[in-house]
Amino acid sequence: MNHKWLEPLIVLAVFAIDRIAKALALRHLLFKPVEVLPFFSLTYVENTGVAFGMFRDNNAFFIVFSIALIGGLLVFRRKLPASGLAARAGIALVLGGALGNLYDRLAYGFVVDFFDFSFFPAVFNVADSAITAGAGLLAIGINRREGRGERIEGRG
Repeated sequence: MNHKWLEPLIVLAVFAIDRIAKALALRHLLFKPVEVLPFFSLTYVENTGVAFGMFRDNNAFFIVFSIALIGGLLVFRRKLPASGLAARAGIALVLGGALGNLYDRLAYGFVVDFFDFSFFPAVFNVADSAITAGAGLLAIGINRREGRGERIEGRG
């Protein structure tokens, strides 16, 4: 099966879902949080830090970091074997999320967050979720290949 369109579709889907969700948050949550469940609310937050609200008030640094991360992932992606679907899907999720948050930083000067779980210490968004899931999938994909003795180009 040919998977050459899978990665761009994942990147575009994550970016589009993130943009739509953030537009809805900006439109409907700006002045009033919405309680969905006793432990989960949709709460508008302007985040100048990174995923899950860490390292606030560093927006300019994270614009540069995001661009470097995106470039690095694109280079690393070229070294992955075509059969490494888990790692490639992981990179696509991270890229889509990084692009979504980078868009916010450039357009607004902050990232729009809105998922608010009472038991979790920070508010986050779709892009943050994709980055986290993608990083996990990338680690699993790389580990699985190396565990079988397969080599990722450029690595021992």
